[in-house]
Amino acid sequence: MENQRTVADGLRLAVRALVYAVLGGTALLAIATVATVLGPTLALDLYTPPVAAWWTVFTAITVQGVPFLLLGTVVSAAIGAFVPERVFTRLLPRNQALAVPIAGAAGVVLPGCECASVPVAGSLMRRGVAPAAALAFLLSAPAINPVVLVATSIAFPAQPEMVLGRLVASLAAALAMGWLWARFGKEEWLRLPKRHAPEARGLKAFGAGLQHDFLHAGGFLVLGAAAAATFNIAVPRSVLDVFTGSPWLSVLLLAVLAVVLCVCSEADAFVAASLSGFSPTARLAFMVVGPMVDLKLVALQAGTFGRAFALRFSAVTWVVAVGSSVLVGWWLL
Repeated sequence: MENQRTVADGLRLAVRALVYAVLGGTALLAIATVATVLGPTLALDLYTPPVAAWWTVFTAITVQGVPFLLLGTVVSAAIGAFVPERVFTRLLPRNQALAVPIAGAAGVVLPGCECASVPVAGSLMRRGVAPAAALAFLLSAPAINPVVLVATSIAFPAQPEMVLGRLVASLAAALAMGWLWARFGKEEWLRLPKRHAPEARGLKAFGAGLQHDFLHAGGFLVLGAAAAATFNIAVPRSVLDVFTGSPWLSVLLLAVLAVVLCVCSEADAFVAASLSGFSPTARLAFMVVGPMVDLKLVALQAGTFGRAFALRFSAVTWVVAVGSSVLVGWWLL
C-alpha cells in the first residue's frame, strides 16, 4: 500500500512538472507572439524604428529557441532521474587516455544542458570514473547532443556544414581537455564532491529536475535573446566594422560574448544565426565556446569542484575551444 502511494505521488509530481513546463513554454511563446504584434506598433507610435527591430530580433530568437529548450530539459531530467551512473563505470575503461574518447562520444547519445552536466560529472567522479573522462563528458554532452545539433540545423537551414563544424570542433575541444587533464591535471586542484545524502531517483527526481532545468534555462534564454537583440541594435555599425573586418577580432569578440551572454546550448544557435554580420567561423566559435565556458558554468564548477579548479579549467577550455573553432572553421566553412 505504501509503495502504491509513493508511486502515485511520484506520478502526480511528474505530471505536474510536465504541465508546468508545457505551460511555461506556451506562456513564453504567447508573450513573444504578443510582443511581435504590439512591439513594432508601439515602436512606430513612438517614432523609434530601432525598438521595432529590437522586438523583431528578440521574439524571433525566443520563439525559435523555446521548443528545443523544453525538449532538452525533458531529456536531461529523464537521464538524471532514470539512468544510473554505474552504467558509465561499466562502459568506461580504467585507463584515462582510453576512457576520454568514449566519455566524450557519449555526449552524442546522452544529451543534457550545461547546467546539468556539472552535477552529472560530479556524480561520475564519486562512483570512480576517472576525472579526465568525467570532464570530457561534462564538456561534450551539452555541446554535441542530438537536440543541439537539430536546433543548429534549423537555425542554419542552408548551411549543413555549420552543424558538422559544431560537432567536430566541440568534440575535439572536449577530448583535448580530457587528455590535457589526464596529462597535466593535479589532484590538489580538484575538490572531489562528497555524497551527503542518497541521490533521488525515479519520477520524483524527474519532476524536480524538469522544473528546475526549464525555469533556470528559460530565464537565461530570455536574457540571452534580449542581450543579443540589444547588441544587434545598440552597437553602432562602425564599431562592428572594426571587428567584422578582421577575422581574428570577430572570433575573439564572439568568443567573449559567449562567456558573458550565458545562452543555453539548446538555443544558442538561434542567437548565433542572428549575428549575421560576423563570419561563419566567428559564429561557430560562439556556439562552441558557450556550452563549455560561460559565467554560470564557472560559478557551478567553482561550487562543485572548487575555485582553483574552475579558474584553471575554464581559462584553458576557452583557449582550446577558440583554437578548435578556428581550425575547423578554416578547414570546413
